[in-house]
Amino acid sequence: MEFQPTNPSPLIEDHGPVQVRDRFSSRFAFFVAAIGSAIGFGNVWRFPSLVYEFGGGAFFLPYLLALFLFGIPLLVLEVAQGQHYEAGAYYSMLLAWTLNAFFQSFGEGNFWAQEQVTGTEAKQYFYENIIGTSTLGDDLLPTRVDAKNSFYSLLTWTLIYFSVAYGMEWTSRITNFTVGLPIVLLFVFLGRSVTLEGSGDGIYEYIGDSNWSVLTEKPAVWSRAVSQIFFSLGVTFGVMTAYGSHCKKNEPAFMNSCTVAITNSFIAGFAVFATLGHLALLEGHDSVSDLEYSSFGLVFGSWPVALGTMPGGEHWIRAFFVMLFFLGIDSAFAHVECVLTVLSDTKIEHFDKRWASALVSFGTFLLSLIYATDAGLIFLDTVDYYINFVMIFIGFLKCFVAGWIYKIEGQIESLGANIVFAYMTTTFVSLLLACVCWFGLGELALGFAGLVLFYTIGMLFVFNLMRERKGANPDLKWKDMCYDLYMKNVMDLRSDLSRSAGYLPVIWAVLIKHVIPPVLLVLFFLGADATTSDADGNEVKVFGRYGGYPTQPYQVLGVLTVVFVSFLFGSSLVFPQWYDVLQKSDGSNAIDPTPANAVEMKSTKANNDVEDEPAII
Repeated sequence: MEFQPTNPSPLIEDHGPVQVRDRFSSRFAFFVAAIGSAIGFGNVWRFPSLVYEFGGGAFFLPYLLALFLFGIPLLVLEVAQGQHYEAGAYYSMLLAWTLNAFFQSFGEGNFWAQEQVTGTEAKQYFYENIIGTSTLGDDLLPTRVDAKNSFYSLLTWTLIYFSVAYGMEWTSRITNFTVGLPIVLLFVFLGRSVTLEGSGDGIYEYIGDSNWSVLTEKPAVWSRAVSQIFFSLGVTFGVMTAYGSHCKKNEPAFMNSCTVAITNSFIAGFAVFATLGHLALLEGHDSVSDLEYSSFGLVFGSWPVALGTMPGGEHWIRAFFVMLFFLGIDSAFAHVECVLTVLSDTKIEHFDKRWASALVSFGTFLLSLIYATDAGLIFLDTVDYYINFVMIFIGFLKCFVAGWIYKIEGQIESLGANIVFAYMTTTFVSLLLACVCWFGLGELALGFAGLVLFYTIGMLFVFNLMRERKGANPDLKWKDMCYDLYMKNVMDLRSDLSRSAGYLPVIWAVLIKHVIPPVLLVLFFLGADATTSDADGNEVKVFGRYGGYPTQPYQVLGVLTVVFVSFLFGSSLVFPQWYDVLQKSDGSNAIDPTPANAVEMKSTKANNDVEDEPAII
């Protein structure tokens, strides 16, 4: 795409064609794309089952706390960073399986619409006939690649390519349909399901029957709530940073993020459990818990079976699979757009979005083939579990860098390196020692005692260093020194982002620095400490043994996913020069076409709305 300024400044030299940065055509277009990314498979097959597993209505307490304390602040951070800096596989197989199930529903003897079919039988049919697990041996190792699922994956990625390759305006037009249709269908399903006999009992089991003891007896509920929020809002994946970078400058990032967050509704859960309540009544069960109510047992088992009991059931089933596909493909658009945004903002010359889209789409299709094997479900289930740790760890690092590392040079100049790093060490080492006591030794009281003791001693040491520095510089004031230590760098970040992203509340800065990083660190170790019972009834750690799947290749793949991402982020902090090629280009071939933001352009650079700042994660 080329752009020639209508009234070029005499200070601009001719550097050849100038590339316009893709922009959303309107604020509404951003909302549609962001909401499409946020409302995906997780709202249908993950969230309702989590609610039921973790105490019904009681789950909403950790869920809402996670939304307001972690989800929204991180969402604001990513969208604001995208606007300010203008930078920004297995999911496709879920879409391929959905397409496969959709076309299977047109064949003779639509399995889900047959009489006397139970949700358990439908789930088994999905596993064996759609995914192809029937050829797995006792060792659970993959034996073949399913040709039909490979084809549907290729079809999915072809659709994704043609949806993202031609710019944000084209993508926005497509998402108007792919977001709007499934939302309309979801409300149609809700309206129909609540009229069914037994639906009230299902809804009561969803939110009315609260088991508050779960919050203490199953501590993993807290980390699962946070990871579900991250999944639902699309944070830590870079998606919202990419979308934010395509917004016009000075869009209100805080309000935009809150709007996207509140659309992360619980509507799907009501539709799910109203329908399951009806199915439980038909099958003579006393409770929804007697049905397949979680994960694939829900979306490819009980729910379509329940829809098949309605008049015209086969059409309801097909509409259901259409809804699932469109819910998922919007999120896939977002993930691809994230990669394309990163590539377009690097030092790669002659970037062409169509060729880049083709490369990303085809490469990801090849990666998806591991999930097209007859063991694809096991691969997906394993990676899905371990990706929870990746998201929590990335969330920690994002906020740690934003709250503790951003403009640390100025903080060191003001206070001295010994004070800055002593405070950082006191905060996080005390927390790590507490986690060792809590989760490694199982000593809760010792952990809290050690946390308080180490933190107290550390802060006394920090204040002693500050006293010595003030003695050497009498003009320094305690108030200013404390502000510089506790808040200055994150408040500088708030000020810098506000120039491009509008108002950001002070409480946001407090959460980013002092609340989210330590809590996410604890939740990471809490999740890793979760236990389960093995075949012999012994209590074992889930991490490294998830699902009872063989160590190789499944657990190895999952653990390596966590290690690899940790290495990437850790090395980017210690050895940033390794990633120089990914640094944002100087803009000599790019221009922001928004007239309201045009400023004087110097001879060696295209126009920039703000001074260049060092990018942060």
